[in-house]
Amino acid sequence: MTGTDSAHAASAHAAFAYASDALPQTTVDAVVIGGGAAGLNGALMLARSRRSVVVIDGGTPRNAPAEAMHGFIALDGTPPAELLRQGREQVRHYGGRVVFGEVAAAAPAAPAAGGDLRFTVALADGRTVTARRVLVATGLRDELPDVPGLAEHWGRGVVHCPYCHGWEVRDEPVGVLATGPASLHHALLFRQLTDDLTYFTRGTELDGDTRARFAARGVRVVDVPVRDVVTGEDGGIAGVRLADGRFVARRVLAVATRMQARTEGLEGLELPMEDLPDDMGRRFSAGPAGATEVPGVWVAGNATDLTAQVGAAAAAGALAGAHINAALATADTDAAFADFAAARVDTAA
Repeated sequence: MTGTDSAHAASAHAAFAYASDALPQTTVDAVVIGGGAAGLNGALMLARSRRSVVVIDGGTPRNAPAEAMHGFIALDGTPPAELLRQGREQVRHYGGRVVFGEVAAAAPAAPAAGGDLRFTVALADGRTVTARRVLVATGLRDELPDVPGLAEHWGRGVVHCPYCHGWEVRDEPVGVLATGPASLHHALLFRQLTDDLTYFTRGTELDGDTRARFAARGVRVVDVPVRDVVTGEDGGIAGVRLADGRFVARRVLAVATRMQARTEGLEGLELPMEDLPDDMGRRFSAGPAGATEVPGVWVAGNATDLTAQVGAAAAAGALAGAHINAALATADTDAAFADFAAARVDTAA
């Protein structure tokens, strides 16, 4: 999220820096870049398969501002920090390591003598680790519209997902700040949650048919530009101030953000990326189970599925982890067979 990542990073590192594991000096089976639900679940699958795995966690989870996560059966209402704490603990229980740090560079390295793949991951503090396979689970960054006063309420009074936050904002006066075509459907989803919904067009196109459909659902439309977000005495949102000076009271603002996969430090992997329609965002391209066009590299979670909630991201990480283990099992067998065949030749000679 624009303008807030550094604050979240400082908070996360202050809370968890003491728990960082040592970075292995030997080549590991897999490096997982990203310590969210996708990365930790991928690491869990690998560690339970007796693979040596290291999670590199930058400490800036997308949902850090939220009080709780929702829509994940059995874990609905769990604070995001608690989910990650338990995830790290479980990965470590099976022998995995979680290292807090920022990835400065990641790139293929010279393969092993038998041809097995190798990758080098360097951290911002100069430490490096070599791995046979890589799982990218860096998540995404939400880009908010440039409206003064909006970013400070992100994750509380400013929400983006009706499934993540909808029940908690039900029956509140909600305003949808339009950002593009996706906001039209966004408004209909939030209309399911409240009878008091105002749609601020913010210069986006709204044709007559859509206006009529909004009117049929009791959605008010405001075409005057939004000047800023007004904070109330309780610290929450009081409403928005329009360009003509009028004040429109709202307790919640819904925004369809532009979602950008986090790519910092990954340029050396040369992973293909793609833009989503209607300028919704940009993600890493991935095939089944998160496999990429770069041999030995998988991607999972919000870095490739921008709309995935926590449960879906975790499931994608688990699937990618299982496929990485399968690829490693094949590579191990190939190497063992090559040695076996060479030994038979030597014996026969």
